[in-house]
Amino acid sequence: MNKRDFLRLSGLAGAAAIVPTSIFAKNENEKETLDPQICTLIPSETAGPFPLDLTENTYYFRQDIREDRTGVPFKLKLKINGIGNCGVMQNVRVNIWHCSKDGLYSGYSNSMNQGQAGLTYLRGYQYTDANGEVEFLTIFPGWYNGRICHIHFQVHVSSAYSAISQLTFNIAAKNAIYAANPTLYTHGADPLTYASDNIFSDGYTYQLATLTPNAGIGGYESYLEVGVQGSGTLGVGHYESENAKQFTLGQNYPNPYSEQTTIPLTLKNSSKVRIELYDLNGRNLGAIFNQDLGAGEHEIPFNATGKYSTGNYIYQLTLENDYGVFKDSKMMTSK
Repeated sequence: MNKRDFLRLSGLAGAAAIVPTSIFAKNENEKETLDPQICTLIPSETAGPFPLDLTENTYYFRQDIREDRTGVPFKLKLKINGIGNCGVMQNVRVNIWHCSKDGLYSGYSNSMNQGQAGLTYLRGYQYTDANGEVEFLTIFPGWYNGRICHIHFQVHVSSAYSAISQLTFNIAAKNAIYAANPTLYTHGADPLTYASDNIFSDGYTYQLATLTPNAGIGGYESYLEVGVQGSGTLGVGHYESENAKQFTLGQNYPNPYSEQTTIPLTLKNSSKVRIELYDLNGRNLGAIFNQDLGAGEHEIPFNATGKYSTGNYIYQLTLENDYGVFKDSKMMTSK
């Protein structure tokens, strides 16, 4: 089983976003306690001049997206919240991509971005964990003419809806990084303001990420909470509807787990069932279950004692029966 199969269920798609009225249908005391950053839909932005389908090439499933690019080490964490109930969104795919320290993007070559065709640096995706979070290791991005320093991201909720946006940073803090590392960031200070940038000139309140030193990596880290359509669960599109006709894959419990956990699975028809485990660098760690099961509810035990280190893993279900081959995946956390 290759990683391309693991990713088929995550096809790119987009849809217009509308804030549901239910988020405002609360009494006055409740409204005062809501965090706008959590409960506000992230502004929709262009995917930019250099987007790539990150699931078409499976090597993009990775946390460390640097490859051979040099720059100040930078750790980015995003937390995804569903604005329907202001709850965390588990098991949604988050793609990020950004330019190099010199303002170049991988994958394309034109007059403003010469010699980058066929390259894959500074692009990747992860799945949100039980806290709704993903984390990437990269370099602090540079800037290029016409755009303030920024990072593109996409939150793929289902095959029917993806939120596409961008984030940026405090101008003084960002330019301090450039000033402290002149041999790396040879373009110098970023001259643009939010008002002069064609993306953030209409507002940036919910797209301004933190920027603080991180001694552990010898660089900086950043954090942003992102509100998307949803209520703490996956949305429904074509693939999800087709899967629902055949099975329901539940979240393992307990989660996080220390040694043993259980994966709930309901089958509509007798099927051949295979569950494989992946780490966050996209490596297939092998099958943890592989046998035929009849229709009905099943509890599949998984004993990880002494086999895997603590951290997050993806478990992928591949189901085969007379109606075809169907796939789904979720994240589990070993503590």
